[in-house]
Amino acid sequence: MRTRADIECWLTDMDGVLVHENTPIPGAAELLEQWRDDGTPFLVLTNNSIFTPRDLSARLRSSGLVVPEESIWTSALATADFLASQKPSGTAFVIGEAGLTTALHEAGFIMTETSPDYVVVGETRNYSFEAITKAIRFIGAGSRFIATNPDATGPSTQGVLPATGAISALITKATGKEPYVVGKPNPMMFRSALNRIGAHSENTGMIGDRMDTDVVAGIEAGLHTVLVLTGISDTAEIERYPFRPDEILGSVADLIREEPRESDSPDTQPSLGL
Repeated sequence: MRTRADIECWLTDMDGVLVHENTPIPGAAELLEQWRDDGTPFLVLTNNSIFTPRDLSARLRSSGLVVPEESIWTSALATADFLASQKPSGTAFVIGEAGLTTALHEAGFIMTETSPDYVVVGETRNYSFEAITKAIRFIGAGSRFIATNPDATGPSTQGVLPATGAISALITKATGKEPYVVGKPNPMMFRSALNRIGAHSENTGMIGDRMDTDVVAGIEAGLHTVLVLTGISDTAEIERYPFRPDEILGSVADLIREEPRESDSPDTQPSLGL
């Protein structure tokens, strides 16, 4: 059976695994440093489609975590990657922010309000009734419906906020059309991440804090799954599901490799007291 010793590449969730409300989780900085020092390929994954990888890299750095922008994979990037494979140089009407529009532009898509090939819904803090109405009309006229992720709510310092899944549900109710959701728990997001770093599922691990997204998608993508208890899921939550991660750890600190002490070295000879 595959064990942690077989893992050569890592995918990890961000919120609840590396940070919690902009505060780094103990052990996260050290684990990231270990991966960089070892040359271990890794990607930090997030369903958040608001920010570009450059934005997220800067936000993590301000929290004390060093993650290069090329080591961040968002649901917006996964969505752009998927759409470019489906219809190169296609057109889209987008409800979302810079993270999503930038990813689609860089994938060769054109933003339009004239018979778009796709309506793409992502997360935004400025949902507009006018934009939602346009999306409903475009989908009714034949545009294909895509959502970056299924999350119904998102966190804020004031409490929960409606997120992509909530807005997608409104559009579904009005059109009768369900979106194709690219982000977690769709294992497609993990497969596109694997392609990004040239990794294979057989030697890649996934670290997450949610059974219903990170773990189930990791299992379906054929990855070694690690659940940490610093985010959403706790031991009671785990029992609700018919599947199990390969490992359950208190935090990412438990993944840090301990360096051998000098006294543990086989080359160290005991003193003879002479």
